[in-house]
This record gives sequence, C-alpha cells and structure tokens, in this order.
Amino acid sequence: MKIMNSWKDPSRYLQHIHVEESCLQLAYTQEILDRAGLPWSVVADREEPVRFDCDYPQNLGAGKQHLFLSINRGQFFKPCPGTREYQCCSYHVLNTGMNCPMDCVYCILQAYLNNPWISFYVNIEAMLSELDAALDAEPDRLFRIGTGEFTDSLALDRLTGLSKILVEYFARKKNAVLELKTKSAVIENLQNLEHNGHTVIAWSLNSPAIMGREELRSATLAERLEAARVCAEWGYKLAFHFDPLIDYPGWQDGYRETIDLLFQSVPKQSIAWISLGALRYLPKLKEIGIDRFPGSRIFFQEFIEGLDGKSRYYRKNRTILYRHIYTLLKERAAVGTCIYFCMESREIWQEVMGYIPDQFGSIAAMLDRTVFPVGKMPRP
Repeated sequence: MKIMNSWKDPSRYLQHIHVEESCLQLAYTQEILDRAGLPWSVVADREEPVRFDCDYPQNLGAGKQHLFLSINRGQFFKPCPGTREYQCCSYHVLNTGMNCPMDCVYCILQAYLNNPWISFYVNIEAMLSELDAALDAEPDRLFRIGTGEFTDSLALDRLTGLSKILVEYFARKKNAVLELKTKSAVIENLQNLEHNGHTVIAWSLNSPAIMGREELRSATLAERLEAARVCAEWGYKLAFHFDPLIDYPGWQDGYRETIDLLFQSVPKQSIAWISLGALRYLPKLKEIGIDRFPGSRIFFQEFIEGLDGKSRYYRKNRTILYRHIYTLLKERAAVGTCIYFCMESREIWQEVMGYIPDQFGSIAAMLDRTVFPVGKMPRP
C-alpha cells in the first residue's frame, strides 16, 4: 500500500530562506534561522530575494519554496477589506506576512499578489507597539483580530513560533480576541499557554473531495479535526470556516461527511463560531486558476458578477448550497455557536436563516457574545 506524504506541516515544502539585510541581526531572525535549519542568504534592503526564469503567476509553485524574512514598512493592523454591499463582521486583520506554502486552486491571493515567494515580517516589536496603540486607544471597543487574511496563521509556526508570542500578548488584552486560522495541523506551540480565553483556533473546512483536489499541500480533514480536538482539550475555543463552499457533483454527500466528522471529533460546546461563504473570486483569478491548475473544474460553472465586482454563483444556487449546509450544522451545533455568512446580502440571510443580523445588533455583536459573556464585555 502506497503511503501518501502528510502535509500537516506545510513549512516542510520550504527549501531556502532569504533575509533582508536590515533585520539580519534581530534576535527573532536568528531564532527562525536556527529552528529552520535551511540554507539561507542575505538580501540587500528593498531588493527582490530571488528571481525565476518565468514570470508571475507561473513562478508561484517555485516561489512557495522560498521564505523571505523582511521588514514590514507599512501598517500591520487594519480593518478587514470587506465591502459595504454585503454584510460584514467588522473583523480586523493583523498582517504578519504574505503568501503561504500551501497552494489552493481558489486562493484569491493569486490575483492580489505580484511576488511568488512567502514573506514573513520579523519586526514584531513594531507590530506589538502598533497593536498596543490601537487597542489602548479604544478600551471600550471589542476587537476580533485575525492573522489569516494574507497568509495562513499556523503554516510557518514551527519556524516562527509567532503563535506563542501572540497568544500570550492577547491573553493580557481585555478588549481583544485573536483568531488563528489555518489549513495545517501545526499546533505544538499552542500547548501550555495561558491564553485566558482570548484566542480562538480556527480551521478552514471543505468536503473531502475539494480538500484533496483543490487544496494542495494542506492537512487532511482527519489531521485538521484531530488538531482541533487537541486544542479543545487545551481549553481553546474553536472556529470553523466552510469557505469557499463549492458546487460540484456530489457536494451534498461531501459536505455531510465533513460535518458528521466534525461533530464526531470535536465537542460542540468548544465551537465559538462557524462561517459559510460560497466560492467568489476576482475575474482575474479564473484565468490564473485555469492556467495553473488545468485539471480543476471549479471555475467552469455559471457565475454572475456580484455587487463587489467578484464572480459569484447565481443567488438561487447559493441559496440551495447554504440551506443544505446550514440545516446540517444547525442540527448538530450547540445553542451558543454563532453560524454566520461571510460577505452575503441581507436577502440571503433572510432566505436561509430566517432573520437578518440587524435583529441581533449586527454580525459583530453576534460574534462578540460567543467569546465575551455579556457580564464580561467592556462597557463605555
């Protein structure tokens, strides 16, 4: 019997580390180099770390083997780039780097980025100072903050150890919750941390067929759920993101299998929230995806341009997807788990769930209540 390679730790795909000269002497940089044990080289400030024979995006596969330790000269902390046309959860993004060693056919970063390598920012003192200023300026506001917008939160954690730094930082912040979202199963650094209930560990989930065909170098469903089970034992709240939901032959049985395994593996009381979002993408991504992954069929469906300029399934098709999966989740989830849509219209909320978020304050208010009991929420 052939044994398949496990990609529960996708950082093992890396082959070389490039270090921007101005951060070479940072203790954190040296820690990463020591843990990685990979060949490394120094790059002059603001120079490209590596060049390839082909242009972007054809060089993405090779670029994902190269990690660039560099300085972030821009902002670390920003509101999530949602759109006003759809219901947004008022999330905030902590930008710790760009790109990741996994290769998902539908990854929207392919259409956003213009560099193929993986960047990780090592000037973390500046990052924490920026966070301090933002959180301390609004002590009565609740912040839900994630690092998984432009990279995977844990895919590089064996090398960077960033999760330990962030979990311990957020444990001391009364008005903030950190979400670490991943498709890996790299959780070793999360053990024995005093997280104080201020970190939620989250996994992107899909049907087994989609995970196997369209999420290259990612952990299997079994590996992700086992990691989630262990994190629940360590006292962490969990979250799961069924995003993007993909319409393909047999999707009903595929998503039922994932949801059955989810609730067989993880105590439902540990799940803070579950999000749903159907496949959507910038038009540019279709051309990139078809070129890079000619065997994939996910872009060969009927799509319409949404209010945000992204291609989406027709509303009727999205509603069919959502109703089926929402029903399966609602039957199994704990009463306190918030099931919500990511970037959907009020009409879809009403059709599928029977209400709109405004009736409960907002999506943000619904999510805040799952991690901050009413008596412990900051008040003006």
